[in-house]
Amino acid sequence: MTTHSAIPTVKLLINGQFVESTTSQWRDVVNPATQEVLARVPFATTEEMNAAVASAKEAFKTWRKTPIGVRSRIFLKLQQLIRDNIKELAAILTAEQGKTLPDAEGDVFRGLEVVEHAAGIGNLQLGELANNVAGGVDTYTLLQPLGVCAGITPFNFPAMIPLWMFPMAIASGNTFVLKPSEQDPMVTMRLAELALEAGIPPGVLNVIHGGVDAVNLICDHPDIKAVSFVGSTKVGTHVYNRATQNGKRAQCMMGAKNHAIILPDAHKQQTLNNLVGAAFGAAGQRCMALPVVILVGEAQSWLPELVEKAKSLKINAGCEPGTDIGPAVSCSALDRISSLIEQGVREGAQLVLDGRNPQVPGYPHGNFVGPTIFSAVSTEMTIYKEEIFGPVLCVLQAASLDEAIALINANPNGNGTAIFTRSGAAARHFQEEIDVGQVGINVPIPVPVPIFSFSGSRASKLGDLGPYGKQAVQFYTQTKTVTQRWFDEDEVGGPVNTTITLK
Repeated sequence: MTTHSAIPTVKLLINGQFVESTTSQWRDVVNPATQEVLARVPFATTEEMNAAVASAKEAFKTWRKTPIGVRSRIFLKLQQLIRDNIKELAAILTAEQGKTLPDAEGDVFRGLEVVEHAAGIGNLQLGELANNVAGGVDTYTLLQPLGVCAGITPFNFPAMIPLWMFPMAIASGNTFVLKPSEQDPMVTMRLAELALEAGIPPGVLNVIHGGVDAVNLICDHPDIKAVSFVGSTKVGTHVYNRATQNGKRAQCMMGAKNHAIILPDAHKQQTLNNLVGAAFGAAGQRCMALPVVILVGEAQSWLPELVEKAKSLKINAGCEPGTDIGPAVSCSALDRISSLIEQGVREGAQLVLDGRNPQVPGYPHGNFVGPTIFSAVSTEMTIYKEEIFGPVLCVLQAASLDEAIALINANPNGNGTAIFTRSGAAARHFQEEIDVGQVGINVPIPVPVPIFSFSGSRASKLGDLGPYGKQAVQFYTQTKTVTQRWFDEDEVGGPVNTTITLK
């Protein structure tokens, strides 16, 4: 870690103020294409983190009573501010995370869609009414906010995933403490600035930074009522278990190993283009990436063309025009990807395209790895079982659609899957039989738009409600049921009723 005073520091957001941390523990935010230190991020002290939670708790007293129209208009303004600043946000994101500028704009835009959805909270947070359920008795429900909620977000989507979390929570009447990834927090902080500019009151949104201690404080703090997490399976399992044992609600979106089935009747060129984009885009650093392809029957002959398309992708810094694949986020991420490729070779997979050590003029120190393709992969191999989180594609073969479905259903993860075919019957059979939460039909990365909710399943998810969409409103609110009866002023009282039945 560096302590050079000329390097800017990332601030904490506590009670509407951007605060310089007093911590002695800092981490460098590094440009993965150049290794330039962009900023220093603090690992907040316990006192600072507690102050953020206390601020949120105090702000909840008034925010929960803020009219729904006022809340909605704040997010209408925020979506306009994000739209107006999308180029700047993308540039910050690319510098600290590495993805290409078009991909960075997409990262921001997919979060922006959730902000737009949050602006419609008046239609999302409606209760139910049943009139005259018994003699003169009505029953209705209220969806009321929980209190202080918290979010823990990963490095790979430092704009989109924070925007999955705090807008829906805050629009529903809660206050929020956000802990972004310490690897690339700068774009998240710019979004927090825009959120304050849009009118989010002091204390309603707070941002802390840190590592394990920050995660554990969020899981343990008695004033935090709900925790939302996106990240690795190891950390997500820890968060879910620790938070729920402390009586909190938790939703954890975790690791994946997504598969696509390619039937021989699929549109060949469209399918190959989709596979290359989904497998290698964002340097493979997406939980909804497509790291496994199953070629069925005659589609197995498509492998050479898939390799040629992958070879045509341009590897460069994300800020350079025409770049298809930017660097991995860190040196340690690059080392892990490279070691898994080596392990795949040792275990007998056939390395038909080796993307290691590409030469990128002007960026000799970047964390670059190019498209890598293995064939002859078996389900026992480490490269199949582990989430590589890099631009590495495993190609498997199957004799039939049912054999391919059985292979996918045997994998413990259930984030996303896809099929490429022209057959409606095959597609419908696939969507009915596959045990995966998000299904694409000729769509390689089937992340739903915000009017629906992210619905990964099995080992990819803990908790029964997903982020954003209607499920997020359910997650961030408590249903209160009210049963009421009103008597007419001149009504004569009847006999005392000692039963619990309403008549």
